[in-house]
Amino acid sequence: MGTARSEKVVCYVVVGDEILVFTHADYPLEVTGVQVPAGTIEAGECPEAAALREAREETGMTDLRIVRKLGESDYDLTPYRHEVAHRHFFELTSDTPTAANWTWQEPDPEDGGDGPTFRCYWIPLTQAHVLAGGLSTMIGALFAD
Repeated sequence: MGTARSEKVVCYVVVGDEILVFTHADYPLEVTGVQVPAGTIEAGECPEAAALREAREETGMTDLRIVRKLGESDYDLTPYRHEVAHRHFFELTSDTPTAANWTWQEPDPEDGGDGPTFRCYWIPLTQAHVLAGGLSTMIGALFAD
């Protein structure tokens, strides 16, 4: 079986000294872990547009802007699935105040039904190493000048 390749974005939404994270309400923490908004770049979509779209879809936040691109890396998803994700990492921010935590249900664009439910909350940047699935790969770039 060959290994598929995919183009993904990973979004670090940072406000002050905190980063937005979420857990899945519908799956155990030990299965999905703590995550940040991320997802697949759609056909014809640039990474920047995908980052803004994924962050909106997974958090409900609409007043987001890209601060900078932090870099790119490959991540092998084996054994979860035979895929190597080429990830584009972005720092995003917002000037609109948000709650300390909230629940958001992602719309499912494929069938118009309900998508996954996320429990969104803020943690200190210094704790961002807890992110699952290699999502913390570029956290150190947030501290570089």
